[in-house]
Amino acid sequence: MTSYEGTHPTVPVRVGDRHAQIDERLAPTIQAIWECGLDTFTCCQDLAESNASWPEKLPHMAQWVESHRGWMLIDFPVDSGLAFLSAVANAGPRDAFYVRMTHWAAPDAWKVTIKPMDAAMFRADQPSDFGLRLLQVSFPGYDLPELTRRLREHAAGRTVPPAPADWSTVGR
Repeated sequence: MTSYEGTHPTVPVRVGDRHAQIDERLAPTIQAIWECGLDTFTCCQDLAESNASWPEKLPHMAQWVESHRGWMLIDFPVDSGLAFLSAVANAGPRDAFYVRMTHWAAPDAWKVTIKPMDAAMFRADQPSDFGLRLLQVSFPGYDLPELTRRLREHAAGRTVPPAPADWSTVGR
């Protein structure tokens, strides 16, 4: 059954004890991530669509919203996010997809950030306590099929031997 409670239609995903309503385009990918034993916090199948109303209240966000059209996002606990990146990189060739996910200057490079968060954001009665709790991965939507394929390869125990990458798109 599809739900339309949020910006995007969602479908239920369950792997063992984990279950959630997930944006329908990301559902197979989140399922594969969970099958790899990794944890996630949140996800979004199109950042611009989810945040389209921001510029009404926050005009300075208009350019950000437009620049994220067609981009997806998955939030992880830091350790799971790092394991996710390694799993995806090792389960496929060191091709243009790999270069996008690993080098900030590649065309359509993935945006991978570790965000320090203050626990006091959620508990105003507590003193500030910053920690590295969130690894955020944003990527172009056209990478989703290959990303999901690589996660399934990793879950099946299949890796690709290390090899040189073509770094010409980043000037190397």
